[in-house]
Amino acid sequence: MKQKCYIWGTRLKEDADGNTDEYEEICTLIGQGEYILIRMHLASLQAKSDIESQSMALSDHPRGEFISPKTKKEFRVEAYPCFIPFIDRKKIKFASICKFSFAKFIFAPVCHSGHWWLWLINTTKRKCQILDPLHKKAPSDERKDINKFTGYVFSRLITYAGGEPLQKGENEKKIKASYVKISGQKTSYDCAIYVMKWLELIEPENIKKGKYEWDNRPQEEVDHYRVEYASRILFSEMNKQRDRAIRESSAIRLSKPSSVLLSPFCQINSADIETG
Repeated sequence: MKQKCYIWGTRLKEDADGNTDEYEEICTLIGQGEYILIRMHLASLQAKSDIESQSMALSDHPRGEFISPKTKKEFRVEAYPCFIPFIDRKKIKFASICKFSFAKFIFAPVCHSGHWWLWLINTTKRKCQILDPLHKKAPSDERKDINKFTGYVFSRLITYAGGEPLQKGENEKKIKASYVKISGQKTSYDCAIYVMKWLELIEPENIKKGKYEWDNRPQEEVDHYRVEYASRILFSEMNKQRDRAIRESSAIRLSKPSSVLLSPFCQINSADIETG
């Protein structure tokens, strides 16, 4: 069923006139707000593909400039109203003031120029670390500038939520983040898969100890998670179009089991596909 779901969600169809359906809305996730995914988003989970992303702040500040060359203004959270419903102010504020170890960290994925990496923010010590699937240090001066701007953005988000900034005054534009040495992607296109798994599995205290839950993974396991994430998204109870995903996936006929289905990493149970 997972393989059928993956095929249904990621394959583009072409009509008699040569038009494709990449802009068809196939998933509506209901959380703090409503987030619509089109088929092109899911299609980016195809093998050897970069995961589709959208980073409006970095598109407005493409080289990490604090004054946007497009808007001629500094970054403001309020300038991006479409993302505000997805900001959990209570959790961010709680993390920024809480002294308990389980709650003092904020994980923040970043994507720029097709590459994903992960920020780990210790709100108690006001320190930041970067987990990059491809790099063990900033690969260029431009990336260093982008990292400074990104740290500023996260500090502004924390302040917007009612917490204390990571740094005060002009130092807020000089936030530094050290790179964590961790085994990463073996291809040019799996960065987002690593970031998503790290979000699930990394325990902040293990960063300091140098112990990781998802390190040196075999490539076949990484490939499998493209199928896994497609089914998690489309079969999620948060998806308003879940029944459609199940119904139309069920209609697909597989000629033979794929290598992914035969993988020891492929598991499924009834909870994955039961309808309400």
